[in-house]
Amino acid sequence: MRGRRALPFLLALSVCVSAPGAAQESAFGRQVARFSESGGFFDSDNLVSNETSYLHVLGAIEGYGVHGGVYIGVGPEQNFSYIARVKPEVAFLIDIRRDNMLLHLLFKAMFETARNRMEFLSLLYGRPAPPDLSIWTDLPLTDLLTRIDRTPFDSVAHARTHEALMAKVTGYGVPLTPEDRATLRRFHDEFAVSGLDIRFTSRGRPIRFSYPTARDLYLQTDLEGNQASYLTTEDGWRVVRDLSRRDRIIPIVGDLAGPTAVKEIGRYLTETGKKVSLLYVSNVEMYLFRYGTFGKFVDNVRALPAGPNSVIVRSYFGRGMGIHPQAEPGHLSVQIMQTIPSFLNLVTTQPDVQYWAVVTTDLLELKTAKP
Repeated sequence: MRGRRALPFLLALSVCVSAPGAAQESAFGRQVARFSESGGFFDSDNLVSNETSYLHVLGAIEGYGVHGGVYIGVGPEQNFSYIARVKPEVAFLIDIRRDNMLLHLLFKAMFETARNRMEFLSLLYGRPAPPDLSIWTDLPLTDLLTRIDRTPFDSVAHARTHEALMAKVTGYGVPLTPEDRATLRRFHDEFAVSGLDIRFTSRGRPIRFSYPTARDLYLQTDLEGNQASYLTTEDGWRVVRDLSRRDRIIPIVGDLAGPTAVKEIGRYLTETGKKVSLLYVSNVEMYLFRYGTFGKFVDNVRALPAGPNSVIVRSYFGRGMGIHPQAEPGHLSVQIMQTIPSFLNLVTTQPDVQYWAVVTTDLLELKTAKP
């Protein structure tokens, strides 16, 4: 599939499922296959982020004119808040864990089903949607979260909802093994049982209660003190919903330092005359330095067509490495933004650059970034 680059990328999806549980080939499924590579291991399901600072770059994204183009990001739901702000033409959600791709297929089914934020949250957290759904459309996010908190989990309704969502997932044309289906059920059950208290956990390690809950993440603010997640307003949520419904959010399996996925995205950008607008890497670079593959990541970034305002957004967790100069009080993580040209200049002029230099050199001032 990866060789058939002449396939139209934005074909409307029309899928006919011939038998229960069988996935027919689709344009969307072909794109997932084209851009994906073999998966790898990470010691967390990573169903929600642990970056309390994830919204701190939103003002700089807007001030620096990062808009449109192609978005590339790792991990789960925090990507949606960046997508809502950037409004890209296409978004690729890349992660070394196949499970992350599966989770985004479930999100896609929810975006296709939900009529508003309230129904979306009800689907995700296994709560019956309110009968007067339309009146919730323009209510504040805090009201929606309070409704989720106060509505008991209904296991029977949740099972029916999951079955309906899985019928949609099957229709996307991404081949699923029985293990994939079991993983999707387990993930959805974790959201439903834990509710808004779900948080990032690592396998084989106790829960770190210093990590934020999903509720905390939804209510985080930008550096101006404004709630700014994609769920804060109906308009922000609709940006993500509409892209997802048009098959323009493509979840793929891939390593940022891998041999295929990022380079294939770069080929797609070259073919279509597009540029990457925002590359969100979380704190993956720390692991790439640890495993000796950071240089391969640099080569992959060089393969992405970029403009002067194309940026990398990364997160930094100190953990013995030093207090970051852009750290904000009360946050475990620091969100950092740098232009891709500045990053490539740094790694070109300093071939032996170390992680600390990468996360502290030529950074944009988040409160006053200008082109």
